[in-house]
Order: sequence, then C-alpha cells, then structure tokens
Amino acid sequence: MLKKFTVETKKRDEMIDVTDTVRSVIKEANVKEGAVLVYSPHTTAGITINENADPDVKKDMIRRFDEVYPWEHREDRHMEGNTAAHLKVSTVGPSQHIIVTEGDLLLGIWQGIYFCEYDGPRTRTFYVKVL
Repeated sequence: MLKKFTVETKKRDEMIDVTDTVRSVIKEANVKEGAVLVYSPHTTAGITINENADPDVKKDMIRRFDEVYPWEHREDRHMEGNTAAHLKVSTVGPSQHIIVTEGDLLLGIWQGIYFCEYDGPRTRTFYVKVL
C-alpha cells in the first residue's frame, strides 16, 4: 500500500508532526508486523524522527540548523538562494523506515515522525509505503 499526503507549510523552517498520519495508514492497511517507509520527494524538505514531547526541541533544532547552515552566505553560488535548505535536508534525510509490530509503530516513548520544511512556505507532499 502506498499513500500520498499533502502538507501546507506556513514558515520557511518548520517541523510538522506526521506520526498520527503514518499510524492511520498502518491501521487502514491492517498491518500487524512489518515496516513503513515515510518519504519526502523534495530536495528542500525531509523526514526525521525526534522527540515530540517538548515543543522546544523543534525550536532548538531549527535554530541550531540555522547556526550551522546560515540562510545567507557570501560564498553560496546556487542561483535560487536556498543552499541552506539543501544542506539541512541532506543532514536530516529524505526518508525514515519505522518498524511496525503488534499493529503499531515501534517508536520510543518520546519519539515522533516529522515532516521538515526548510524552504517554505509551500505546498508539499510526502508518501507512506507499507512494507
């Protein structure tokens, strides 16, 4: 089963919790054991797994990525001016595999799955593939 989802991002940098969306695909597919692949087909938006209990984690991650990859750098040559977004996604990655067991995601107690926007706001898509 493959499902496509649309996300409307509101900021240049944003982490959107998609854990419940991924869980809904597992329930719809009636999967008890297996895995899912969550994939972003964008070069400036990715997928990560991280803490979802404290909203400051998202804020800190976005701030620290901006420190490591500043939006404007005098030596960047990419004509669109979004080199930082490409670097952030290369760090985060375009996808995550998650084990499914007993009909649910095998995530740690504090973990969530995030769609990571680094060049918004935009209309984006991501895919969930049941394996």
